Amino acid sequence: MTTFHLLRHGEHAVQGKICAGRMPGVSLSERGRAEAERAAQHLAGVGIAAIYASPLERAQETAGIVSRRLGLPVTVLDDLSELDFGEWTGLTFDEVRRHPLWPEWASHRSLSCIPGGETMRAVQRRVVEALMEMRSQHADDHVVVVSHGDVIRAALVFALGMPLDFYARIEVATASLSTMRIDANGIRVIAVNERLGG
Repeated sequence: MTTFHLLRHGEHAVQGKICAGRMPGVSLSERGRAEAERAAQHLAGVGIAAIYASPLERAQETAGIVSRRLGLPVTVLDDLSELDFGEWTGLTFDEVRRHPLWPEWASHRSLSCIPGGETMRAVQRRVVEALMEMRSQHADDHVVVVSHGDVIRAALVFALGMPLDFYARIEVATASLSTMRIDANGIRVIAVNERLGG
């Protein structure tokens, strides 16, 4: 049985202001570093065998804090990277909501695509395949996966057998932990959006 601890990165410097997407140089805020420290403290008592993380800076910073606490290296996986927001990257959220394709994206993400960006179907496919590959390498381990809200939601709706269009019904706050287990009997979600104080 592989237990995955899906950890969203801590709060970043432009959280809630602009659509950061895959922009370079988006680092954790002071609050985000404190959130990551609390997550690392919690995970220190779990018996983690491996840490995997998105290549983006805010995820790498979060994973680094966990890595130092647990004494484990971080393996970087591109498949854990944030959704590619294409032309919306760097825009304010008000600007994104004024875009003519926003209503379609907001209402049925299973069928729509951000201009110049990625579909949620593609996000779900890559994160689920990454989890299956990790499972093959860590058949009886606890594994930390540091990623992004949209990516973690895509994995959770897959595990829950929910349509992608329901993905926004799941809250995944910064530095929250969501836990799932995969074994020969299938997949089970153990916890969603666990906040660790603060």
